[in-house]
Amino acid sequence: MKIRYQADNDLDRRIIDAVIRLVPESDFKTAPESRFHTGTPDPEILRIAAADDRILVSHDLRTLPQHFGEFIEQSLSPGVVIIRQEVAIRDAALWLQFFLEVGVPEDFENTIRIISQPF
Repeated sequence: MKIRYQADNDLDRRIIDAVIRLVPESDFKTAPESRFHTGTPDPEILRIAAADDRILVSHDLRTLPQHFGEFIEQSLSPGVVIIRQEVAIRDAALWLQFFLEVGVPEDFENTIRIISQPF
């Protein structure tokens, strides 16, 4: 099985577009495709991403880690990748491409990865 991504509502759309340009066969679902909107609670987003077996990709370093910790106490998660706002679009896309090309879904289960460095 391949890694599949789910964008959080706050994820910069340019990152999604860049990943799709780099890896056209990637499976990266946008927030609107999952019917997320501003105000959709983190636990609900985590639940939907897990139900669809997708790694959640977000910029939310403020509240998501706590909700993720609470979520994995009760459920299995495909994982979370948080991209810090100061990381360039290009670098964020390259990190996500790297994960797609060398990783497997099991590498991310119940883990949270924070991208804070240039690729």
